[in-house]
Amino acid sequence: MSKSTEKTAIYKNPEVPLDERLDDLLNRLTLEEKLTQMLYYSYAIGRLGIKEYNWWNECLHGVARAGVATVFPQAIGMAATFSPERLYRVASAISDEARAKYNEFQRHEDRGIYKGLTFWTPNINIFRDPRWGRGQETYGEDPYLTGRLGVSFIKGLQGDHPVYLKTAACAKHFAVHSGPESERHEFNAVVDLKDMYETYLPAFRDAVKEAKVEAVMGAYSRVNGEPCCASKTLIQKILRGEWGFEGHYVSDCGAIEDIHQHHQLTNSPEESAAMAVNNGCDLNCGRVFEHLKTAVEKGLIAEDTIDKSVRRLLRTRFKLGMFDPQEMVPFNDIPYELNDCEKHRQIALETARESMVLLKNEGLLPVDKRGLKSVAVIGPNADSKQVLLGNYFGLPSKYVTILEGIQEAVGDKTRVYYAEGCALGETPESFWGNPPTTGFAEALAAAERADLVVMCLGLSPEFEGEEGAVANSDGGGDKSDISLPGFQLELLKAVQRTGKPIVLVLLNGSPVELNWAAENVEAILEAWYPGEEGGTAVADIIFGDYNPAGRLPLTFVKSLEQLPPFRDYSMKNRTYRYLEEEPLYPFGYGLSYTKFEYSNLSINSKKIAISDDTDLTIKVDVENTGEVAGDEVVQLYISLQERSISLPKWQLNGVKRVHLKTGEKRNIEFHIKPRQLAVVDEKGRYLLKEASYRIYLGGQQPDERSKKLTGQGVLYQDIELTGKTMELVD
Repeated sequence: MSKSTEKTAIYKNPEVPLDERLDDLLNRLTLEEKLTQMLYYSYAIGRLGIKEYNWWNECLHGVARAGVATVFPQAIGMAATFSPERLYRVASAISDEARAKYNEFQRHEDRGIYKGLTFWTPNINIFRDPRWGRGQETYGEDPYLTGRLGVSFIKGLQGDHPVYLKTAACAKHFAVHSGPESERHEFNAVVDLKDMYETYLPAFRDAVKEAKVEAVMGAYSRVNGEPCCASKTLIQKILRGEWGFEGHYVSDCGAIEDIHQHHQLTNSPEESAAMAVNNGCDLNCGRVFEHLKTAVEKGLIAEDTIDKSVRRLLRTRFKLGMFDPQEMVPFNDIPYELNDCEKHRQIALETARESMVLLKNEGLLPVDKRGLKSVAVIGPNADSKQVLLGNYFGLPSKYVTILEGIQEAVGDKTRVYYAEGCALGETPESFWGNPPTTGFAEALAAAERADLVVMCLGLSPEFEGEEGAVANSDGGGDKSDISLPGFQLELLKAVQRTGKPIVLVLLNGSPVELNWAAENVEAILEAWYPGEEGGTAVADIIFGDYNPAGRLPLTFVKSLEQLPPFRDYSMKNRTYRYLEEEPLYPFGYGLSYTKFEYSNLSINSKKIAISDDTDLTIKVDVENTGEVAGDEVVQLYISLQERSISLPKWQLNGVKRVHLKTGEKRNIEFHIKPRQLAVVDEKGRYLLKEASYRIYLGGQQPDERSKKLTGQGVLYQDIELTGKTMELVD
């Protein structure tokens, strides 16, 4: 083909409809060339001007693994903000940095791994069990909250341009996936249709149908016998059939190899590759799709099927602007100076503040630092940079540890003592006789001289995370129990015996057992893995420069004895929706330095005819009756009062985070869709049934434990649905 002809090729003409451009480019590719585009390290095709492209990139809470970038709080911390608006703002900042870095990488001809625009984020799996090491990557245990936050994050990443994607987001890991990490390559998650459609799938449905997510990643494991990266049920029936997903599907890394190596459902790489692509998996993070040519030759897969996958992949690259003139794509102008900038550092600080959950406060907080002569900051997480970052992180140019944040906050007039106290995990007695408690004496000396003790305990990414990446996990990435590792509890008890007031700051990505601390420590602050400005945020809350309002996005149980076995994927006795025993700290719980009162709950109709356009509007007044301004997290729960099948006790169906000045009152409004009133039956159908429903509104769950912890209840009213049962179809 001559150069003059090539210049006018249809696929290069941005004025031509996208489908025609795709047809033209696809028709120019040989089979071998098509197959090179289905690997995460896709090849350049010089004769057509297709550049080399690596599809693998990550941005769980900031652009990851590609050098310097702003590091926001870990995903579970962002979930604790209970604020879709906050997650949208964070994701928009991340996508700015992603484009800024990509533009510079392209300019320097760097097209390697973690340098592209296709981000395998967010992780919207349900955090069903506190033992799961990757739960920190999720938005918690609730399907509704996960869906709202996931949609906002995806929209922030992908942008709102009518033609081009800012970046391409990817919802993972589809589906029914939350451990065990050590068995993920051969594990078969057995789940009934009710739990699947009621709990494990809703956030993915929201991502596809509402956020228009560009990609979905399959999990390593099987679901009811089918490998997630080659599942006819998950990919063809549900994702593409029921939900109409038009984007591309990518395997988790090495998951196609698992089909023959570990699941043992096929006998060769070419059979696994064919099985995956025949069932709708388009892109291989791995190398098994290198065997697709053999699969075609053996008749295991047709070239027409290959074409469908390549077309979907090319569509994503077109939508990212990779085949259009540079000047036509507005995101190509985002300058490198936006990366790791002061504006984004401020967003990281704001997000960290909003993420932190005050679990207990017996009048100790906030502390007036003006009369504070000395503070002891004690614990293995006090001066740790690692615990600020969680997993899947970038490298901030500036870190603020808890110790540094407190030192900066109190200034030179207050003496700050520091002692590590003990290692984060248990260490054996040294060769020369040093016991694991060797740091206790220094910690006690610091505490004895202080007016206030800040204990920084918890976990770290070395103790929980992904299989193969966690040095000190006792469960292949997961935790075998939820106690504080090593001698941390003993250190806390020793310091508590000094009689000094203690603020316990927890840095962790999952619940830890806190029964003793809940009874014996004056204040407990859950700080998660709080990002680069974590230390500043903790100090702001301790000294009253910020009023905490975070809420737990998952249940803190008293012990694992309250839960089923880890490998059991039934929702029975899991999460706040089905938990049978009283937890220590409930989902949706968190304290404030002020008080909020709810009044005038109203519903536009108390008796509603069953219809697929049912309009339910709920309003409530919220007033800050305390002495300081602050945020309130308004939560709406719905409960079906008549139970013919197993149903959640109640379920979150609305959330709004609002800022109220002292004495300020605001009317908050929720609109409930028919699907939110539907009952999921044993066949996974969403049914609107004649029944009585109770609508709860307040700053917490309508449970007795939350009421006891906060001293407040919630408002509620009953409504009735009347008429013939109706199935809601996607």
